[in-house]
Amino acid sequence: MTADPGPIGTANIGAACAIFDSGGRILLVRHTYGKLNWEIPGGICLPDEAPSDGAARELQEETGLHVSGGSLSGVYYERQHWSGAMVHFVFRFTPPVSGRPAARPPEIGDVGWFALDDLPRPISDFTEQRARDALGDAVAYRMID
Repeated sequence: MTADPGPIGTANIGAACAIFDSGGRILLVRHTYGKLNWEIPGGICLPDEAPSDGAARELQEETGLHVSGGSLSGVYYERQHWSGAMVHFVFRFTPPVSGRPAARPPEIGDVGWFALDDLPRPISDFTEQRARDALGDAVAYRMID
C-alpha cells in the first residue's frame, strides 16, 4: 500500500486571450491601476470557471468583444504572483472576432492593435512572452520567475 502524499498545494487560475487581427497585430489593453502596463486581456477565473470561459469573460469585460473557438497557446506557472501561486492559461483567437474593441473603464483605460516588433510601453516581459508564444504551433509550457 502506498501512503497518500496529501495535497500538492493550491494555485489561482488565470486566463487570457491572445487575439490577432488579419494583419498579425495583437490586441492589448492598458490598465488604469498598478504599473499602467499594456497587457493581453485576461484575469483571474471565478471559482469553478473553466479557463477558456474565464478568458472569454475577461475579454468581454475589458473590451466588449465576444469570442469562441480559441486554441490553447500556453500554460504558465508563476509561484510568486501577487495573489499567490498562479497557473495562467492563454488562448489564441484569430478573426473573425465579433465587434470592435473598446476600453471599459474603470479597469481599462485604452485598447489597441500592435505589431509584435512595435509593442507599446510600459509592457511586462511576461506579456511579450505570451504574445510571442501565441504565434507558435505548439502549446508553450513555462515557469515564470
